[in-house]
Amino acid sequence: MPNQTQTDTTGPMDRVTDFTIRMLIRAALMLPYATRIKVFGALTQHVIGPLIGYTARSRANLAMIYPELSRFRREKIADEVSRNTGRVLIENYAPADLAKRARNFPVTGEGAAALRDAHAQGRRIIAVSAHFGNYEAARAALNIRGIGFGGVYRPMRNPYFNDHYVDTIRAVAGPVYPSTPAGMTGFVKQLIKGVPMMLLNDLHITKGQRMPFLGKPAKTALTAAEMALRYDALLIPIYGIRSTENPLDYRVHVDAPIPRSDAAAMTLALNESLEARIAEDTAQWFWIHRRWK
Repeated sequence: MPNQTQTDTTGPMDRVTDFTIRMLIRAALMLPYATRIKVFGALTQHVIGPLIGYTARSRANLAMIYPELSRFRREKIADEVSRNTGRVLIENYAPADLAKRARNFPVTGEGAAALRDAHAQGRRIIAVSAHFGNYEAARAALNIRGIGFGGVYRPMRNPYFNDHYVDTIRAVAGPVYPSTPAGMTGFVKQLIKGVPMMLLNDLHITKGQRMPFLGKPAKTALTAAEMALRYDALLIPIYGIRSTENPLDYRVHVDAPIPRSDAAAMTLALNESLEARIAEDTAQWFWIHRRWK
């Protein structure tokens, strides 16, 4: 499931939860691609999401940000969020299948040419994405086109599930590192060597700077902007957006590069980039996270 903070202790149900999810994933992977995406999405919408609290958290976040929407509309969006969460999970557990489809994912957006030029010139690149659509679909499509993004991930709370989930991230493109001090050191070393790197910047960060996101103050990491300034890297937002015509496919949207200024202003621009995507398709963002603590 989407990243959660990992702790040093494990609960008595961690192994049971991991075993259950593994069995569900294994069973789903035996189905044809289109069927498994549909089935696992429905399973997450109707069973897993309500059971583990994802649907309730989405509803609460939507009520806070969009109080003007009817309760019926918010609940419908929350259900779609849970369904998308399940779809993304099972897509990422079959990276070879995702890569086959990714060959045909279009790469568009105001920043697409700037991204290609920066890569051709050997310039350092930091792409910033979010839990919107499927960022791994974007990585897969760009990897096929010769821009193999490494990345960073936040370890999950359940270490048993984390172990095999991380394997799916590494299978798309590499290298990838945990968001620990040692992991970030590895991230920076790859960036300095010229490997394009990607990170997500839409989770609550306790030591982050409080700045507006969807009209509410949210603690946000300045890390991406700080590294872009320190290492003279192109800072560019990239999203894997699920197709509204065929939910099995994506388009890779590359926003315009973030102009160099100061880390706070650049991070605010990243927030605004994601806000624009959410305004286009609210249900594609993972409202399941505790973004506003």
